[in-house]
Amino acid sequence: MRRSEFMSDRINVEPRSVMLLRRLTYLAPIVWMVPFGILFYLFQLAPMLWVLLNSFVYEGEIGLENYIEVLSSPFMIQAFGNSLWLSIWSSLFGLTIATLLVSSLRRVDCKIREGVIAFTNMSSNFSGVPLAFAFIIILGTNGAITLLLKQHGLLGDFDLYGKWGLLAMYTYFQIPLGVLLLYPAFDALNDDWQEASVLLGASSCQYWLKVALPILFPALLGTLVILIANAIGAYASVYALTSGNYNLITIRIASLVSGDLFLEPNLAAAISVLLMLLLTFVAVINQWLVAKSYTVAKPRK
Repeated sequence: MRRSEFMSDRINVEPRSVMLLRRLTYLAPIVWMVPFGILFYLFQLAPMLWVLLNSFVYEGEIGLENYIEVLSSPFMIQAFGNSLWLSIWSSLFGLTIATLLVSSLRRVDCKIREGVIAFTNMSSNFSGVPLAFAFIIILGTNGAITLLLKQHGLLGDFDLYGKWGLLAMYTYFQIPLGVLLLYPAFDALNDDWQEASVLLGASSCQYWLKVALPILFPALLGTLVILIANAIGAYASVYALTSGNYNLITIRIASLVSGDLFLEPNLAAAISVLLMLLLTFVAVINQWLVAKSYTVAKPRK
C-alpha cells in the first residue's frame, strides 16, 4: 500500500513540475523582452509623446497655432515640396537602376554576384558627411569629374549644391538599399517561365511586361515606398553638402531646434508630427503591399 501511495504521489507531482517548467519556458521570452521594451520606450515612445504634446503648445497655451503657422507658411510648404520632389524622383531613379542591376545579377557567375552584394552592403552604410565629402571631391565646383566633363563640353551649368546635385546624391544612396530590398524578391521568378514564354512566341519585352513585372509589382512598389521614406528623413548628407542653405523639411526642423535666433522647439515639434504622419502613411502602404506580395507568392492548392 505504501508503495502504491508513493507511486500515486509521484504521478501527481510530475505533471505539476512539467507545468511549472512550461510556464517558465513561456515567461523566458517575455523576460528577455523587458530590456528592449525599456529602450523602446525611452528612445522611441517617450520622444514621440514629447513631440506630440509640445506641438500643441503655443506661447504657454494649448492650441493649433503651430500647425496653422506651418500649413499657412509658403516657406514651410516649399520645404515639404522640395523634400517630396527629391524623395520621389531619387526613389524612381534608384529603383530603376536597382531593378536592372538585380536582374543582371541573376545571370552572372556566383562569385561576381557575391562580390557585388558585398559591395552593396558596404556602400549602403556610406552616407552622411563622408558621402557629401566624396561628392564634393568628385562633382564639386573643382571636382575631378566636373573639370574633366567641362573640358570636353559634356557638362553645362551643373551645380552640385542645387537640386540636381542633391538629386544625384540622393539617387546614389538609394541604389544600394533598393538592391538589398529587391534581391530576395527576384527569387519569385522562375527561369522556366521565360523559356516557356519564348516557346510560345513571346519576346523578351512581352515576358517582362506580362509575366515578370506583374509578379514583382508588389515588391517594386513596396521598395519604392521604403525608398521615399528613406529619402524624406535624410539630413546629414544634405546639411554637410549645402550647410543648411537648401530648403528641406529636415533642415527646417534642425534650424528651429538648434538655432540661436529662431529657437522654436514647439513649431519644430508640429513640423515633426506632420512628417511622422506622412511617414506613417508611407509605412501603412508598405505593410499592405508586403501582405499583398505574400498573397501573390503563395502557391495555389
